[in-house]
Amino acid sequence: QVQLVESGGGLVQAGGSLRLSCAASGRTFSIYAMGWFRQPPGKEREFVAVISWNGASTYYQDSVKGRFTISRDNAKNTVYLQMNSLKPEDTAVYYCAADRTSWRVRLVTHTAEFGYWGQGTQVTVSS
Repeated sequence: QVQLVESGGGLVQAGGSLRLSCAASGRTFSIYAMGWFRQPPGKEREFVAVISWNGASTYYQDSVKGRFTISRDNAKNTVYLQMNSLKPEDTAVYYCAADRTSWRVRLVTHTAEFGYWGQGTQVTVSS
């Protein structure tokens, strides 16, 4: 079993920045890829970013490339999402998730590939 707890959400004006954190416990964090997803109001959950188990590889949704940065600190069992130049369309509940497969070489983006989820943190961007 693994527990994921997100923090860092809030209300910010367009153009502002937020840094989300996701603290993991309960299993060996460092051998699993980690992802961030979001669910805008009235829409389905969507992929945002993913980072490999060792932090060497990352992949982003096109709409956040150049604005968001995913990173991880395996010593602290924590993954981060730095969000800059925020737009109103970034408003959503943001979730972190752990890959269900260890040591995965190929990064995955589908929700079904992630076996553990946090409770989510709200990000609201005002115009």
